Amino acid sequence: MNERPRHAIPSERGFTLLELLISMTLLVMILVITLGALRISFRSVAAGEVKMESQERFRNVLNILDAQIQSQFPLTYEEEGRKIYYFKGTRKTLRLSSNHSIWGGHKGYVVVDYRVEADHTGREVLHASEQIPGLGGRQETRLIEAAEISFEYFHRDPTEEQGKWMDQMSDGTAIPEQIRVHLVNRTKSLSLVFPVRVRGKILTISGGASQ
Repeated sequence: MNERPRHAIPSERGFTLLELLISMTLLVMILVITLGALRISFRSVAAGEVKMESQERFRNVLNILDAQIQSQFPLTYEEEGRKIYYFKGTRKTLRLSSNHSIWGGHKGYVVVDYRVEADHTGREVLHASEQIPGLGGRQETRLIEAAEISFEYFHRDPTEEQGKWMDQMSDGTAIPEQIRVHLVNRTKSLSLVFPVRVRGKILTISGGASQ
């Protein structure tokens, strides 16, 4: 009696080593691409936040400058028997007396000093400090930075019909009509003009007294 031949039951076929390597390679590539896209997205968000923060700080600084320049008051002090305005200005420094404090906690007038200094990278930084006239103690803060920062002053002498922009008004005898701030950052250049509401000029009369 002949036995019926047995048919082998086919076993389930597994992955070969090559197929596993290809699958792992594709998975790694997908992960790398995904992580790269996430990194770019995070950087874009961070850059956007930094830019927004920078713009907000810039607006705040402009508001401070505008408030302090427009609330300027022609305070004077005595020096060698004559009156001198606290106001003094050069291309890189500006001093004025104002009733608007950066810190907001002081009631009355403060003497404000702005100065431009270069940092370790070569960029220029605008600093501000305040002091109550006649008293010690000074508060200071760093405001903004740019490739270049400078001041200019528009002054018209009482004997002149037309005024002119000047790089310096540091003798303490006059207050300008306008103050211009130049800001240069990379390829952008910005000039902002702030009007001075209170102006004045100390005249020297015969005998050396000031009025």
